[in-house]
Order: sequence, then structure tokens, then C-alpha cells
Amino acid sequence: MSAKALIHAHPDFVAVATDDIARNEEIVAVYMDDGKETKVKSREEIPLGHKIALRNIPAGEKVIEYDEVIGAATKDIATGDHVHTHNLKSLRWK
Repeated sequence: MSAKALIHAHPDFVAVATDDIARNEEIVAVYMDDGKETKVKSREEIPLGHKIALRNIPAGEKVIEYDEVIGAATKDIATGDHVHTHNLKSLRWK
């Protein structure tokens, strides 16, 4: 099974799809900082370039990518969910 997502750093809550991911597809995601792999099963379709949740993220929790806060969950996000503007809000402009 080849990787379909990249994870920038170990603290990250999300991975970025490097190919379209189908609903209920088990994918491999690779950590860019050390090459280790993890698997996650998607709960919905995730287009190339969008994010997939690597763990459950409760509503209101800050979301980490690049080992940095990229926003906050606007609703509960389950492992394998598509993470995008429908459930993630930037904290840059409050």
C-alpha cells in the first residue's frame, strides 16, 4: 500500500491528501520529519490537497499542522473525517 497522505510533523492532528481518498478507504500517511508511517480509514471522500483527521478533535479545540496551530474545530471532527472550511476556522481573523 503506497502513501496517500503526508504528515508534516509528529504533533500534527491532520495529514494532507496527496491523492484523492475514497470514503471508507484505509490509507497510509507518512511523517515528513522521519518517514514513519501510520494508517487511517477515511469516513468520507477527501480531495487531493485537503486534510484528513488523524485523531478525534472536539469542537473548539485548536488544530495542529506543521507543529503549529492552524485554526479551531467548529464542530466535533472524528478520526478519518475531511478537515476543511466546513469544520475548521482560522484564528488569524477573529
